[in-house]
Amino acid sequence: MIDRRTFIKKGTIGASAFSIIGLASAHGSIPRTDTTTNKPIVISTWNFGVAANQAAWAILKKGGYALDAVEAGVRVPEADLSNHTVGKGGYPDRDGHVTLDACIMDHKGNCGAVAALEHIAHPISVARLVMEKTPHVMLVGEGALQFALQNGFSTEQLLTSESEAAWKDWLKGGKYQPVINIENQSFTPDRLPGNQYNHDTIGMLALDSNGNLSGACTTSGMAFKMRGRVGDSPIIGAGLYVDNEVGGATATGVGEEVIRTVGSFLVVELMRQGRSPRDACREAVERIIEKKPETAKKIQVGFLALNKDGEYGAFSLQKGFSYAVCNTQQQDLLVDGEHVF
Repeated sequence: MIDRRTFIKKGTIGASAFSIIGLASAHGSIPRTDTTTNKPIVISTWNFGVAANQAAWAILKKGGYALDAVEAGVRVPEADLSNHTVGKGGYPDRDGHVTLDACIMDHKGNCGAVAALEHIAHPISVARLVMEKTPHVMLVGEGALQFALQNGFSTEQLLTSESEAAWKDWLKGGKYQPVINIENQSFTPDRLPGNQYNHDTIGMLALDSNGNLSGACTTSGMAFKMRGRVGDSPIIGAGLYVDNEVGGATATGVGEEVIRTVGSFLVVELMRQGRSPRDACREAVERIIEKKPETAKKIQVGFLALNKDGEYGAFSLQKGFSYAVCNTQQQDLLVDGEHVF
């Protein structure tokens, strides 16, 4: 039962948010992004999600499983050397080590994750094997590497010459500073090597022809992070969460703030209460602002969600967050997410 003060507070926040969104819509800056589609559908974060979705769609359009689709989809940016926020092209930590994090979750609630994994190019596939072959949810560091090798993965040199040059240039100043929307900035050809980059994530959600959901999330983490730092991406409930009765959600941006709000789980629970994917993502972003209003103005966090009806939506702190959509109507849709600031 909700007391009067809580009811008034929630009503005021809702009305305020509605007014802001209505004003922006009147000026044509906020598109409607909750869209009902026929299944199957796959959505993913950032511009590079378009290419990732294509690989997932190749499986979904043939009636394949959402779990297979999301694994295949996120392997694309994991293997892309021009993508410095995910996989083997990722920038290293401040000691020069490329460490990768990933998690995966299926429609039955099964999940697997790896964190601080070195020398393996596809952490998402290792995470899936953790889910399928062990009684655990997460393996980290040397243990995760040992498990990967025991299951047929081969070691690779993940620190590319370009990433090494950027890291050595960064060492001249040695000051870490997150950069908003670096996921898109670092992916463009006119990126300036050696800037103080912040890494992030590709999060992907899929609904297959059988009406089942799955999700995947993979990253190389923050550029020049402290050795051993792990963000939200491999943490079930933070970087990714799927409930087949309701929907799924994934997060991107500064992982510490997503972890503090258990962001993806929050989005799914808000959808369970009846909110649309877009409104659930918006409220999750507002929780971050409530906890750390000044910090929220300087960082980027975005949430992306998909419900059982194939409706999708997103919301972020800052302008610049984009996400890709692939369904029976269009396979290369790129959407600018709504934002607070």
